[in-house]
Amino acid sequence: MIFTTSFTTVLEAVYPIDLPSKPAAPPDSVHFITTRGSGVKDEPRRKLKMSISNAQATPSIQICRIMRPDDANIVGNVHGGTILKMIEEAGCIIGTRHCNTQTGDRCVAALARVERTDFLHPMFIGEVAHVSAEITYTSKHSVEVQVNVLSENIVTGAKKLTNKATLWYVPFSLQNVAKIVEVPPIEYSSPEQEEAGKKRYEAQKLERLETKERNGEIIMSVSLPEPYTVAFSQSSLIHLIGPSDCTLHGFVHGGVTMKLMDEVAGIVAARHCKTNIVTASVDAINFHRKIKKGCVITISGRMTFTSNKSMEIEVFVDADPLVEAEKGKYRAVTAFFTYISLDKDNKPHPVPPLKVSNAELVCSVI
Repeated sequence: MIFTTSFTTVLEAVYPIDLPSKPAAPPDSVHFITTRGSGVKDEPRRKLKMSISNAQATPSIQICRIMRPDDANIVGNVHGGTILKMIEEAGCIIGTRHCNTQTGDRCVAALARVERTDFLHPMFIGEVAHVSAEITYTSKHSVEVQVNVLSENIVTGAKKLTNKATLWYVPFSLQNVAKIVEVPPIEYSSPEQEEAGKKRYEAQKLERLETKERNGEIIMSVSLPEPYTVAFSQSSLIHLIGPSDCTLHGFVHGGVTMKLMDEVAGIVAARHCKTNIVTASVDAINFHRKIKKGCVITISGRMTFTSNKSMEIEVFVDADPLVEAEKGKYRAVTAFFTYISLDKDNKPHPVPPLKVSNAELVCSVI
């Protein structure tokens, strides 16, 4: 979550709720929000540049930020989770803005699903990430946001496309967190564009239902596993959801969850091949249930497939509501990450084959 020198400014930029009156900016204007890191003296400020267009006609937004050492691994490659978090922040801003352009309940857009995301090129410390988001389809209760990420070398001026992603959001009322608010429609350039969007909506809805059938699976720990087996590299991370992880509703940001999932997947990949590893792609990320502030989440990852140059890792997120323990632990998010192994020259490096036992093979088939 962003901590700012002007709390009112950020609330108006991200969550357009009723705040003290201030002259509204005209359409197509450019806003600069200066932010400061939390708890770090003399932290360099970051500028987020946001281009806002007409809310009813293909809304768009852009966020720019320079990549710092704490955004990257030990060899300077920016973490995939850092980029995923920025993608989700842009989607949340534009989705929330659009859903509040109509009268009625004020709301916040909550991430429901992320389609397959490819990491086309690596990003490095010192480069500037340009994250552009645009709403491309709306149904009665959901918003499709398409995001492109460009990296810019500010010394040479070279730019390259690093990521393309599609995210789906659902708006929840600020007054009643259980209430889903209706989404105002957007204008389409043609009937064909609207029909294509509808097909994408129906396809992701069907896949989300199919994914829920696997939510009962758990990752069992094994003592002294053999190298290059599933048990040898499987990893878990436990995190307490705090206020800085959450929206105004008190539920965790999707970008926070994705960043933690990428960290666990990276640990699994590094344990398996013992080399520098980077995120190559992320298959659909499905957010099945909301995660509330105060929950303890367990992010678990396991290797499911290896080829000569890549590794597929399945990641689960289970939430445990400590205060409301009677509700029990539940599966909140699932996804598959693909990683590649790199040598010292950042060239693809062979991946050791995964050793799969008969029991693991049967479980994967079931």
